[in-house]
Amino acid sequence: MNITSLRTFLAIVETGSLVRASARLNVTQSTVTARLHALEDALGQTLLNRPKSGVTLTAAGVRLYRYAETISDLWDQARQEAALPGAFGAVCNIGCHPDLWPDLGARMFDHIRQNEPAVALSVAHGGQAELKEWMKSGLVDVILSFWPAADPKQDVLPLMTDRLCLVSTDPASPVKFDPGYVFVENGAEFSRHHAAAYADANTARLNFGSAALGLDHILAHGGTAYLPLRMARPHLDAGRLHLIADAPEFSRPSYVIVNSNAVRDWPWFATALPQI
Repeated sequence: MNITSLRTFLAIVETGSLVRASARLNVTQSTVTARLHALEDALGQTLLNRPKSGVTLTAAGVRLYRYAETISDLWDQARQEAALPGAFGAVCNIGCHPDLWPDLGARMFDHIRQNEPAVALSVAHGGQAELKEWMKSGLVDVILSFWPAADPKQDVLPLMTDRLCLVSTDPASPVKFDPGYVFVENGAEFSRHHAAAYADANTARLNFGSAALGLDHILAHGGTAYLPLRMARPHLDAGRLHLIADAPEFSRPSYVIVNSNAVRDWPWFATALPQI
């Protein structure tokens, strides 16, 4: 098995046919077929069903697909890091939840960029499940996350605890039964406490999976939402948002999770953490 055959398999699955995969890869259809057969021979399994209506994954293909994308991404990362000029002594791959990038993730990135010129940096934004999988597979070495669990080879360090406050573009918005209320997903614990505090309130018409998206929406269209105070603060100070008095407040802890093996080779990392 080689990386070219694996990526050909991915192209077939993503495009839905060998013909379209050959066009994407700029090779002949016979080459695509040969690569697929080589991969299936190496694994001893049929990976794709190929009816005229389009390819579908076999059970073995489904199992391989789960790993193929990660293997492909890891190969790109390894090739990039191996090709780094000798002036770079380390590579730091950071994964960050979108709601932690403003201020926190960006501050860590800028500190390392400015103070550690021998460290090459990459950043990827992702949700909780993506960050967990990237860390497990080795695609990232550090994550800023709301997810505290870690494997034995990972260290968890408390980052901060957000205050989640009810803010609105209208200072007269009610605490409950506000037609402009937008529900922002701030984690499972927030959802439980929110449901208890607003058990008699209506279900929100609009839902956003991150505070950053919810903030952008209410600034553009008006409305009310629970947002981290650190994200809302500049807009509160500018008068674009207003705190709703007497509304319940909630909290959401966040963490830095690091690959223990990588950090042992980064004497500079301990000085980066206090910066955020």
